[in-house]
Amino acid sequence: MTVHLGRFDGQVALVTGGAQGQGEAECRRLVAEGASVVVADILDDAGQAVAADLGDAAMFLHLDVADAEQWDQVVVATVERFGAVDVLVNNAGIGVVAPLDEIGLDEHRRLVDVNLNGVFLGMRAVKAAMVAKGGGAIVNISSIDGLVGVKGMTSYAATKFAVTGMTRSAALELGSAGIRVNSVHPGVINSPMVATAPPEIRGRLDRLMAMQPIARMGEPDEVAALVLFLASSEAAYITGAQFVIDGGHIAGPWREAD
Repeated sequence: MTVHLGRFDGQVALVTGGAQGQGEAECRRLVAEGASVVVADILDDAGQAVAADLGDAAMFLHLDVADAEQWDQVVVATVERFGAVDVLVNNAGIGVVAPLDEIGLDEHRRLVDVNLNGVFLGMRAVKAAMVAKGGGAIVNISSIDGLVGVKGMTSYAATKFAVTGMTRSAALELGSAGIRVNSVHPGVINSPMVATAPPEIRGRLDRLMAMQPIARMGEPDEVAALVLFLASSEAAYITGAQFVIDGGHIAGPWREAD
């Protein structure tokens, strides 16, 4: 994999869910390629450790993405420390696996708050700072479950489908301000969410991955590479688009054969 050092020299990125998994990989890649990065998460200890390891180019800020007031505070603190917001990666997300009639209403609402409202609030919070800078790039992390249905994850898929639609609409609205908005749709990634899945869910994932064209889980750094491309000037003519990174998982009808 070719890494283009310096792609983000002088730029400032804000990454939600930056304390672990895909978010951590994105933070590390961004700093390696010249960006100053805000590691935003509710996991204070883990987030502070990532930021400390990255040095002066990074800082940790506590952020519950479902809280509009916290979003405003994080953007203000980011501009005060680094001077701008050039890139937003809406990476934070949670998952719940349960049949439609068994998922609790509180669980459903929390999924919507984090996975959908968190993305909405993030885009809204950074708009003014990006307009002031003359543009920017927003990458929203959806899922392959934001493109196709999946049994037992109705609420989760609903939030991810909504992110897909919201990304397209925001791209239309923000394009005249020089702000590009795209979504990334990972398949099964070697992340804490997968690592902590119940055994029956992990068994199902293993069976499905064995049938994929690329028969393994993806790695966080592989997703990070795609995110950085979309956030960079190399993707200057790309907006309102969806990018799948899933090892071929949704390429064929076999995916529900389990």
